[in-house]
Amino acid sequence: MMLKLLPIGIQSFRKLIEGGYLYVDKTRWIYELIRNPSGVYFLARPRRFGKSLLISTLEEIFRGNRPLFRGLWLDDQPYDWQPFPVIRMDLSLYRAENAEHLKLVLAEMLGELGERAGIALGPGDHLKRLRELVWRLAGDGRVVILVDEYDKPLLDHLDDLAEARRVREVLRGFYGVIKGMDAHIRFVMLTGVSKFSKVGVFSGLNNLEDISLDTRFATLLGVTEAELLDHATGYLAQMADQEQVAFDALLAQVRNWYNGFCFAADCQSVYNPFSLWLMLSQKRFGNFWFDTGTPTFLIKLIEQRGYDVRELGNLDSSDLAFSAYELDELPVVPLLYQTGYLTIKRYDPTSRLYRLGYPNYEVEHAFLTYLLAAFTPSDIGAAGAELWRLREALQAADFDQAFAILRAFFASIPYDIQMPQERYYQTVFYLVFRLLGLQTGVEVRSSRGQADAIVELAEGVFIFEFKLEGTPADALAQIRRQGYAEPYLGSLKPVYLIGVRFDLAQRTIAGWEMARN
Repeated sequence: MMLKLLPIGIQSFRKLIEGGYLYVDKTRWIYELIRNPSGVYFLARPRRFGKSLLISTLEEIFRGNRPLFRGLWLDDQPYDWQPFPVIRMDLSLYRAENAEHLKLVLAEMLGELGERAGIALGPGDHLKRLRELVWRLAGDGRVVILVDEYDKPLLDHLDDLAEARRVREVLRGFYGVIKGMDAHIRFVMLTGVSKFSKVGVFSGLNNLEDISLDTRFATLLGVTEAELLDHATGYLAQMADQEQVAFDALLAQVRNWYNGFCFAADCQSVYNPFSLWLMLSQKRFGNFWFDTGTPTFLIKLIEQRGYDVRELGNLDSSDLAFSAYELDELPVVPLLYQTGYLTIKRYDPTSRLYRLGYPNYEVEHAFLTYLLAAFTPSDIGAAGAELWRLREALQAADFDQAFAILRAFFASIPYDIQMPQERYYQTVFYLVFRLLGLQTGVEVRSSRGQADAIVELAEGVFIFEFKLEGTPADALAQIRRQGYAEPYLGSLKPVYLIGVRFDLAQRTIAGWEMARN
């Protein structure tokens, strides 16, 4: 049976359907948005999650192009397919150098939209042109407004908050015009990565319904496992044959790598579609989504704030804390959630707290590797290679080599680090051993009330305790006193107790002692 083409990088619904590409039918959820006579919606999702395809799909629906939807769920519903004029804007297409340039960009985009519709807009700024375009397109009827990547001009200037505030004012005025034109508007959808609070960008658009955390639309974007099996079982079977593994074993790997994104309290998980389709096309696992945009700004923010990255894998947050934010106070956790590096793991309705964590292996491993490279002299490639060498040294119980590798991670530590020295070094140790566990599939446990790191390999169990004050012998004594090795005494594996002292003045590992339990 011929498999449908995978829709890699395709953001046009028409191109996808007419080209015979695989399409995961999302029209059931889209119908919930369009069946009402009016609606103004906002949806935030991470990059490469299908926001542009959603906007394109809505455009085809509101233009009345029903033949494109033959065989899809929407085609059988009582929708009247009345055509409307559509104003579609993608703010990612241009980079505005500053707020004044953004005004010109918006005015030019509106002029081009008018030309396509056969309307020559008169002179005027971006606000006047938007009002004129809506009036003239609507006539006696109403128009549809679709804005993709509404926040791109803001995100481009987050490293210059003064300019970002000026950009925010331009966007605030622009989106405020939409509210004033409500009588001429049938439907509005704005999408983006970030959700700035309503007193910020959307203060003038107070009729906006934010569906970003709405359970009804949790799987509007992304691919559920049921959808994956319905549409791509053939590709999965081909990959399982190539890898010579059972189908269920391959599916478990795919789930571990790419599933786990949740956007509502009930935690219906979805796969990242970009990574999923590339994996099926190339029949290999890789950091496909992560590699399309590195989190440089976020890592700088973590360093500047001295944020404890050990919290990121497992933290609780209220919906107010991570669902919206302001430019003047850019918090780490909301930014990490909205950009896709953290996701909802579960929700407690009693406390109304969300448990946040990394969505999957791809995101956690790549993000922690970037963090390790940022906190140490290693580059990305070198950090991964050194971790494999560390694993091999531990497997061979070659502790001289293991500590030579660990010392390399602390070479040339900068003197202008933003966080307290003790937490800085604890962070580096955490990242090294957390990544060691992720890369090798071993279990690495650490806790404030337990040993600093416990690595369990087939060749043995390695229990590390690090001291910034005191001696390696003191660290060994703590391991014994606290009974860190007791859970492993019944194992046939050797258990190694390793005490380490870090010299803050010399900024390096000053000594270590090992005892075999």
